Amino acid sequence: MKFKIALAQTDAKVGDIDSNLHHHLEAIEKAKREGAQLVVFPELSLTGYTLRDLAWDVSLNPFHDLRLSPLREASKSISIVIGLVESGEDHGVYNSAIFLEDGIIRHIHRKVYPPTYGMFEEGRYFSQGKNVAAFDSKLGRFGLLVCEDLWHISLPYLLAVDGAEVIFSLTASPSRLATGSLEMETARVNHEQHRSYARLLSSYIVFCNRVGFEDGVNFWGGSTVVSPGGVMISTGKMFQEDLILADIDSLEIQRSRRFSRHFLDEDLNLVQKSLKRIRSSNGLRTSEDPS
Repeated sequence: MKFKIALAQTDAKVGDIDSNLHHHLEAIEKAKREGAQLVVFPELSLTGYTLRDLAWDVSLNPFHDLRLSPLREASKSISIVIGLVESGEDHGVYNSAIFLEDGIIRHIHRKVYPPTYGMFEEGRYFSQGKNVAAFDSKLGRFGLLVCEDLWHISLPYLLAVDGAEVIFSLTASPSRLATGSLEMETARVNHEQHRSYARLLSSYIVFCNRVGFEDGVNFWGGSTVVSPGGVMISTGKMFQEDLILADIDSLEIQRSRRFSRHFLDEDLNLVQKSLKRIRSSNGLRTSEDPS
């Protein structure tokens, strides 16, 4: 596995699929000119983030909706990852990441943890995804996550042990400044987390974050590609649209895992046995259980 990836750090117009689709196609053409074989867009890149009741109106079935035809066609010459509101066959509405390749949908990931706390209210409008799994592309074995999913350590772990050598996170992260500092606290914390995951899982972590303003909220960008050794090998601009490029090489994963065997030595039987025990006891110790 060796290929060039492009991260399209874009803005989006809320609820305007046609305009956002045109913007996608422009970025795809630019990525192709730069020699990329895969281009990744942010969370809900096709619809905008702050949708609220508009989520129903902009939801689409990715297998049947003709509005995706231009992206299907474009994916015949470059693999594409986008974010959209999916109208499921069960009639649920999902915040989903879609992997398009060779004119077909290779994989769909529905956001497992749509947040509903603080400024976030996704749980009011989106159903919860119930599955996480790695999948095969002609470029390698990958995993998709959407924003908050990456804050639940179980999900990137499960993808990595399922064979994903590159884990993509499509994100719409709002800006927060550290108290008494000009440092972008959100960027610092996110980038630290991505480096840690990459080292611990000996895998590439690809974080594509959006930019722009919606409903008074500013999204900060700073998209990154992190190597299996925890090095940020490519980073996007802050607060501006950008297209960043990086080389993905499975030899780097091989070197990382052979140099430090911690991921290779993971004992899945121990994990499974321990989770079964914890689940059966609800993870609670009683006064009668001194262990």
